[in-house]
Amino acid sequence: MENIKELVILIAEDDDGHAELIRAGLVESGVCNKIMRFSNGEDTWNFLSASKNQKPKDFKYYLLLLDIHMPQMDGVEVLRLIKSDPKLKEMPVIILTTTDDPREIEECYQIGCNIYITKPVDFIKFSETLNHLGLFLQIVKV
Repeated sequence: MENIKELVILIAEDDDGHAELIRAGLVESGVCNKIMRFSNGEDTWNFLSASKNQKPKDFKYYLLLLDIHMPQMDGVEVLRLIKSDPKLKEMPVIILTTTDDPREIEECYQIGCNIYITKPVDFIKFSETLNHLGLFLQIVKV
């Protein structure tokens, strides 16, 4: 039987409050995977670049929750780098951002994001969205 690899959820979010809401929402919905947070696109990309060179026995699967507007390197550029890298391109990327511009949404899908979720401004709706995302992650085999 093949060893089951650990799925680590990466959150790339520059807003501390949003990052904590995302983490808490996932945990409250029952997600018990390890969660790592990066506050800018450059740190996210540096981590992923280094992780693709892991030894097979240490390899972990990642799912990235990616904000678009971040300092140092925006989420669209991070997405573009991931999807153009042969070792990372299969990693699932969920865009989780306040941006609802149809052109940016289309661009992200064309680059290869798996899901694009617009963060509601209303706190209760945002919490509900995170709960649904957490439930979705539990039932979908990544």
